[in-house]
Amino acid sequence: MEGRRTKRFAKSPCIRVIAGGRAGRLCSSTALLLPLKGVAGVELRQLRYFVTLAEELHFGRAAAREHIVQSALSQQVQRLERELGVRLLERSTHHVELTEAGTAFLVEARQILAQVDRAAEVARSAAKPPLTLRVGMVDAGCSSMPQILRKVQAQYPDLVIHQVEAGVPEQLQQLIDGRLDVGIGRAAFAPPEVASELFRRDPLGVLIPSGHRFTAMAGVPVTTLAAEPLLLPADAQAPEFNQFVVELCRSAGFTPTVYEGTVESIRAAAELVSQGRCLYCVPSSCAAALPGTVWRPLVEPVAHYPWSILWRPDDERDHIRAVVTGARALSRQLGWLATTPLVDRDS
Repeated sequence: MEGRRTKRFAKSPCIRVIAGGRAGRLCSSTALLLPLKGVAGVELRQLRYFVTLAEELHFGRAAAREHIVQSALSQQVQRLERELGVRLLERSTHHVELTEAGTAFLVEARQILAQVDRAAEVARSAAKPPLTLRVGMVDAGCSSMPQILRKVQAQYPDLVIHQVEAGVPEQLQQLIDGRLDVGIGRAAFAPPEVASELFRRDPLGVLIPSGHRFTAMAGVPVTTLAAEPLLLPADAQAPEFNQFVVELCRSAGFTPTVYEGTVESIRAAAELVSQGRCLYCVPSSCAAALPGTVWRPLVEPVAHYPWSILWRPDDERDHIRAVVTGARALSRQLGWLATTPLVDRDS
């Protein structure tokens, strides 16, 4: 007899359940609690009804929770007991309580339902492609976009963000081609296919070598740049920024002496500045912790560099709009568009 029982358990270690019209098998230690004969008709809804009834110990309240009539709930629980071959509940007119078998079965039933929920979530996650965001950034050292992305990531924890360092002309082209979802930069040259929203007027300043005479100044008058070689980014990479700086100098009455050579990043510019070869104009949000240099704001006139969020106007996806609304919210919160009386050279 013992040998036959062992063989029978080895062949059938799982409970067979039916969900959505399809039969499946869920392995569980519940199999050891139940007669293996006659459990093929156990349904997930019966397990759920039983768990709800076990929690409420009241047919009316349990039926209300499950949004079914009381008689239907009672029938399903009775069918479950018949399938299992054990009595799970003791019932009277005014009282419901679990039997010893019902108490043991409740633990396992909850585990089965939780496992089914997890399996469903895994299946849905596997079928759904990951949510991605491709972001253009002018320079990895600039702080505006990372601040915005932290806000968006908090709203969409599973969002996969790809950051692409590119100049504004390249960002605009990649937005049009669909290779980027959002970008950041001055919107002066944005084509009709790209929408933009100004969110920050960033004080423009100048990077100077440590020990330079300008370090003693609280603000550097724009006219003093006339006597200094001024480094500019490669024009193909940042024509909108170069235009902004040159126009600022001309408004102060001079054309800048441009340093022979170009750079593709603010960190590379800081290296040349620290060697005393040139000065470099840069917005305040891009000037943090550059070794061997000091940043001072430009004055007389003071200017603010205009940063805009860039995106495709026909892209209505929620996480794309979240970047725009996030930039707008941070702008209000941090006062990025509020300025004292200044000369704003906007796009």
